[in-house]
Amino acid sequence: MNTDNLLYVIPAGQYGKEGVLALLEQHREIKFVSLVGVDLAGNDTDEKIPISLFFKEYESFFDGSAFQTDGSSVVLPGIATLSNARVDIKADPDVNWFVDYNCGNIDEETGKPVGTLRIPSFLEHATGFIDSRSILRNTTNYVGEEVLKLIKENGIQGLTIHPEDIEKIVFTTATELEFWVKSPSQEVASRLLSTSQKLQEQYWQRTHGDVRTALEQAVERLAQYGLEPEMGHKEVGGIKAHIDDSGKLIFVLEQLEVDWKFSSDPVQTADNEIQARIIIREAFRENGLDVTFQAKPIHGVAGNGEHTHIGMGAVLKNGKYVNLFTPDDMQKDFLSSLGYGAIMGILKHYEVINPFISATTDSLNRLQPGFEAPVCIVAALGGETPDVPTRNRSILAGLIRNAVSPKATRIEMRSPNPFTNTYIAIALFYLAALDGIRYALIKHKSTGELLTELSKKPGDAAEYLEAARAYRSEVDVFENYTEKERNTMFGKAPATVWENFKALSLYPEKIDNLACSVFAKRVMESFKEGALKRWVLELQYRIVPDNLEKVIAAKILHTGTDTNPLEVERWQVINALRTELGRDTDKQLSIFTQIKKALAVKDYDTASDLQILMAKKMNELNELYYEYSHNAF
Repeated sequence: MNTDNLLYVIPAGQYGKEGVLALLEQHREIKFVSLVGVDLAGNDTDEKIPISLFFKEYESFFDGSAFQTDGSSVVLPGIATLSNARVDIKADPDVNWFVDYNCGNIDEETGKPVGTLRIPSFLEHATGFIDSRSILRNTTNYVGEEVLKLIKENGIQGLTIHPEDIEKIVFTTATELEFWVKSPSQEVASRLLSTSQKLQEQYWQRTHGDVRTALEQAVERLAQYGLEPEMGHKEVGGIKAHIDDSGKLIFVLEQLEVDWKFSSDPVQTADNEIQARIIIREAFRENGLDVTFQAKPIHGVAGNGEHTHIGMGAVLKNGKYVNLFTPDDMQKDFLSSLGYGAIMGILKHYEVINPFISATTDSLNRLQPGFEAPVCIVAALGGETPDVPTRNRSILAGLIRNAVSPKATRIEMRSPNPFTNTYIAIALFYLAALDGIRYALIKHKSTGELLTELSKKPGDAAEYLEAARAYRSEVDVFENYTEKERNTMFGKAPATVWENFKALSLYPEKIDNLACSVFAKRVMESFKEGALKRWVLELQYRIVPDNLEKVIAAKILHTGTDTNPLEVERWQVINALRTELGRDTDKQLSIFTQIKKALAVKDYDTASDLQILMAKKMNELNELYYEYSHNAF
């Protein structure tokens, strides 16, 4: 296979029509075009359009007349209905286009792998643009205009900048991916993983064999696609693999992370993430390894996060870049008043942002105490003085700053996971930040006043944040507070998808603050409808059946002939729990059946409560059965 001089990326703005077509003419191994739209669940479309049509009908790809999709078949519920389903796909010329190569299909003419030019696109319905990419594009345009207006009218406390010198507002955003890799069809006990994690045997360790090869190839390919990788490394989860007689690693199960450079265009940031997932998955697949980006693929060990970095700056008319979060004196202030407003806005509105970040049972399974996952709505800024950076990994929002690199000041949001819709997440982060920025700038709040309000204790008076709550902690919230204290200080975290989305009705004023013409309530409702439908279907047809199989399997080692009184007693407890979970009797329907019945009549409050109870009982069963089975010999 010839891989010399492959074309990996067509950078935004570098070529017009004639330049693009001339470039593709030189790379005849590129046989297809794919218009990549992203629905509200974060799913990206993929087609195989012959490249000849792109040459013949170039303009139609950009005016939306070339290709359409059935909107009722993707996640746009309540918008693209069966009676009004047509959605036009409109190519986006303002971002990078990537070429996806199929190494299993070699072009006979060139000897190179056949390529598909993936062009990120918008989805236009009769009611307007309704895709994730257009929501983010329109949101940043709107927020940029509003922030510039606020600066011109009010200035920024703690940051000296002349409003008339500003050319435009830019948004520096970045994501990073954590993922698990494993040998196909080889299972490892989760207790071994848990022990390895507690012993801190994996983090930053050297990679070996196929894992090392795949990781190196993934990082190299990220560079080829222009993503400017910064690091690939081991994460906290995993165990040491075994070597078979041929010297090949088997029983591979490791957690890794890959990072790449930020972008000043949030839409490009989210597009890059989709491409990075493709690159990483393919690199490991070619080396015989499975990759999962699930938020919590393995119970009892660390899940996969996707920390998302949020920044804001101004490009001046002289070309200079100014970070709007960074104060004039980084030894005196943590943030400018605009920066404080941004983080306060996100924290204040997070109850209604969280449903869009953690929209699946899997994502909420990751958000558990003890796994460095953010459960509490709380931020960390640093030490008692601004020259001491924060090291707190138990919080939701962390301030990243360094006096040596003042342009890099940003907020790290630790709640997203690899299946979070990054376009929607970033849009909501900036809309919430805008609300806080309005407060900080219109009220002409000093940096000291804002720091005091952000650092308030529960019960302290507050003009913007809620008086009963606390919003800042520089200590581990899991080690230093009880669950009751955390719930009182930072709010109780939702345990199910239904509990999460109930916040949208519990805090209507917060939704009102975020909803606007560029992110309308009807789109939020469509997202909610799609997420709840997935929750119901997954609970009924995946989670309950999977748990039923585990309940049935728990009987394998029980022969009924053991005369050990202790083991007899233990089995009676286990069997009673199995019956409670999965077997209907004349006295009581099982938890599994009760869940199905509640879902059938759309009694989601009951189904949600039962899901929590089911998870608790399944954990008890797993512990009891482990104890029972390991005492049988």
